[in-house]
Amino acid sequence: MKKLQDILYGVSIESIVGSTALMVDSIEFDSRKINQGALFVAQKGVASDGHDFIANAILNGAVVVVCERLPKTCQTGIVYVVVPNASEALGLIVANFYNHPSHKLTLIGVTGTNGKTTIASLLFDLFSGLGYSCGLISTVKIKYHKKQWDSSHTTPDVLSLNQYLSDMVATGITHCFMEVSSHGIAQKRITGLHFTGGVFTNLTHDHLDYHGDFKSYRDTKKLFFDQLPKTAFALTNIDDKNGAFMLQNTKAKKYSYALKQHADFKAQILECEFSGMLLKIQDQEVWTSLVGEFNVQNILSVYAVAELLGETPLNILKQVSLLKSIRGRFETFQTNDKVTVVIDYAHTPDALENVLQTINKIRTKNEILITIVGCGGNRDQEKRPMIGNKAASLSDKVIFTSDNPRNEEPASIISQIMEGVAPEDFKKVMKVTHREEAIAVAGNLVNQGDIVLIAGKGHETYQEIEGKKFPFNDMEIAQKIFLNTNN
Repeated sequence: MKKLQDILYGVSIESIVGSTALMVDSIEFDSRKINQGALFVAQKGVASDGHDFIANAILNGAVVVVCERLPKTCQTGIVYVVVPNASEALGLIVANFYNHPSHKLTLIGVTGTNGKTTIASLLFDLFSGLGYSCGLISTVKIKYHKKQWDSSHTTPDVLSLNQYLSDMVATGITHCFMEVSSHGIAQKRITGLHFTGGVFTNLTHDHLDYHGDFKSYRDTKKLFFDQLPKTAFALTNIDDKNGAFMLQNTKAKKYSYALKQHADFKAQILECEFSGMLLKIQDQEVWTSLVGEFNVQNILSVYAVAELLGETPLNILKQVSLLKSIRGRFETFQTNDKVTVVIDYAHTPDALENVLQTINKIRTKNEILITIVGCGGNRDQEKRPMIGNKAASLSDKVIFTSDNPRNEEPASIISQIMEGVAPEDFKKVMKVTHREEAIAVAGNLVNQGDIVLIAGKGHETYQEIEGKKFPFNDMEIAQKIFLNTNN
């Protein structure tokens, strides 16, 4: 319970109807979840407008309504607060209500197209290994203090974020590592949060169905760094052509990492095989079980964050050597016939290219590389031919199949993927709509020593078809087919 005038501190307000002296029991932006004594924020969402549900919120017990426009009739006894942007106001209101938990721990945000989940998860593992009590907010899961939840969004809504962070503070968490998605930035889900540092990974073709064009997508990512305080650090991948751009207007202290450019933090690959890599980071050698140049970038960013937070190079490298692959990110197993199966979340053209190039650098070329991949329905259609082109040009055989078709016809999605396949690669391609059947076909095609990449779903444990989620786990199905197990 908190006084309304305290909850509204720092919020841009156009007008108020009623007194701000009353007490508020809770904050909600979903009218169905309102309890007596609540403050309701009427947001304009993608699919609906919270202003249409003000009456329902009041009926359910709301005593305060924060909105961008007053209803035609204001009810007696209800306080109305008119703001220019309800989503932005919500972030500040929630932060005030929960006493700014993000100020009470070390909060690191990771943004970019690829690598967010891996970097945030590796930071959680590394700092936990160093003895800190850590929290993780990622695409895969939210976890801290022996609690764990599956995630429904890369970046949760701002109310849930502050609730998680408040609970983290109450349970003694000192460090939290979270993914910051472009949707989360655009929808003001991180407004009111205080970040100790921000990391930029890279920027490639993704989410243009939401942002409209690449410039809007890039500029949305940049907003995260524009909003960092001068007490924070901003760490960017300078190998990416957008890396320097991200830091142009930030007030935070600027740092860079790279494999190919001059940077504050540098790394190179000395040896690479399916079992791991020997790296040189800041002139010190370290072995890691992670594989691929993209993972060197991930590890380097993790090393850089740790050093920027005051950890010693020796302690950091010791923990780096203990880090394990994240579920669904270049996760491998091998059969008795030495067939290597790789499960990876790669669902953008750049990510798929990175994984295939990594495999091609390790392999001997005496074996066959089979790639199984599809594209999600009701999402960015422009990347589908690009996925087709990368898969076919960098593999010996390709099976195009379903990913999460959602409300689209799988055969139609596959046809769009095929549009990117060069004529000389047509002979490599098979189309098998059912994903499990596609994996089984690959199982029948392989010979001793061959390699199979199953891309696109990674850690996901479901397949989304016509509004419903059906159990589907690439790793379990692949092990059942290739190892004859029933995990």
